[in-house]
Amino acid sequence: MIKKNVFYILFLFFSLNVMAAPELEATAPEALTAEIPTAVTPTTATTAEQAIPASVQPLITESLVFVRKVKGKMNKVYKRLFTALENNGYYVIFEPNLGRNLAHFAKRWGKDYNKNKLDSIRSMVFCNGWYANKISNEDPNMLALCPLHVTLFHKQGYTSVLFIKPGQVSQGSAANSVALELEQDVIRIIKESVR
Repeated sequence: MIKKNVFYILFLFFSLNVMAAPELEATAPEALTAEIPTAVTPTTATTAEQAIPASVQPLITESLVFVRKVKGKMNKVYKRLFTALENNGYYVIFEPNLGRNLAHFAKRWGKDYNKNKLDSIRSMVFCNGWYANKISNEDPNMLALCPLHVTLFHKQGYTSVLFIKPGQVSQGSAANSVALELEQDVIRIIKESVR
């Protein structure tokens, strides 16, 4: 795993130098001398996203985020997933309606508001006490995964469900095997309920 992390950092370094982005050149050497985390985190990909060639960005996204896209209305897909999570021992503790919250800024943001013309965006924040305890026993730092969340968006008759993969976030951690099990269970629930 360390070799993979070192390779990734070297890849970013050479990408930065080849692309010669002025605003990134000044910070690239300092970033390489910073302490290397024990686990690969999404911030590695997102903070350097501008420096990563477009052809590589989809590979990073695919490895970090599970995406399930189905034809159907948001409300129906949302209700099925909510019920499935609850029936499988995951308790939905918060339900932000992101689309409605962002709509309050439509006038203020003008042409920068909702450029992808998404019809709605909703999220579910959920938790499973057994998994939270198991992860905290293995590596308390991975409690950053708790609670979990899924985000749904609807566009042109299709609803997409997005889930950050805990097993990818926890690479290099003692909690990785538990996080992978958790990841597979949540993905199973999404696949079974979102059809």
